[in-house]
Amino acid sequence: MKILVLADEESKSLYEYFSPEKIKGVDLIISCGDLKASYLTFFATFSHAPLLYVKGNHDGHYEERPPEGCVCIEDDIFVFRGVRILGLGGSMEYIPGADNQYTERRMERRIKKLWWKLKKNKGFDILVSHAPAYQINDMQDLPHQGFECFKYLMDKYMPKYFIHGHVHANYGGGFKREDTYGKTRVVNAYEYYIFDYPENGEQAAQ
Repeated sequence: MKILVLADEESKSLYEYFSPEKIKGVDLIISCGDLKASYLTFFATFSHAPLLYVKGNHDGHYEERPPEGCVCIEDDIFVFRGVRILGLGGSMEYIPGADNQYTERRMERRIKKLWWKLKKNKGFDILVSHAPAYQINDMQDLPHQGFECFKYLMDKYMPKYFIHGHVHANYGGGFKREDTYGKTRVVNAYEYYIFDYPENGEQAAQ
């Protein structure tokens, strides 16, 4: 299954110079946040693939005008072609009371409330967030620090993929498009990235 992931910055190549060939064969689109609603609506309109999204720390405007034709997977598990996808958007809180910002403790509470969905679905295969996990391609400043509890989720459920955004390629030399944590492949969705998700026992491409 071919998955297109998006986050943080609009791609001129995909958007301003759009061609159907560029997303040909894409089965699923996932947004990891901090993108205009109209941008997501564009891809939902011009692609046959479902578009799932979580919110970034700059996506408060989604409350008034959410992306059209898209599915919000915040605090939910969405199943597509047998693949269980868990969504937990937002970033570490750096402005008290701001939309889509959470302390470590508040993010832990969000995860605890998912206990029934996690039990019913017997875990999940892909974790989708805006923020990274703590000390896995995150940054030392509070706004871009990752969540420790995301590592707990990966330790316990061993998903095949963890997809996030929030850490931009132009922030410095520490940017990694892909990494691994235990049995989980970690993907930074900044701007856009396409990868093949293994189905029916296939091995992931290295």
